[in-house]
Amino acid sequence: MAEVIGADALCEAVSGWAKAEGERDAVRKVFRFDDFKSAFAFMTKVALKAEQMDHHPEWFNVYNTVDVTLSTHDAGGVTGLDKEMAQFMNEAAG
Repeated sequence: MAEVIGADALCEAVSGWAKAEGERDAVRKVFRFDDFKSAFAFMTKVALKAEQMDHHPEWFNVYNTVDVTLSTHDAGGVTGLDKEMAQFMNEAAG
């Protein structure tokens, strides 16, 4: 099982992420793109990485916006897997 690093540590290490609202240990970022096609291309890149890592984001998409929450459910909080995914998402978003 992945070691919990916590939302604060991830937010300090990876640009643009913030602690998610609520009581659980999670981080959140909203990505905005020029159009739906760009948002969907981003989600496709992330989906392939998520399958490779066996670590899947919670996300919500409306047109050009992708609202993402990361937390490792079986570890009970934010782990290095979430940090890796957050860094990948930032790079994939350009």
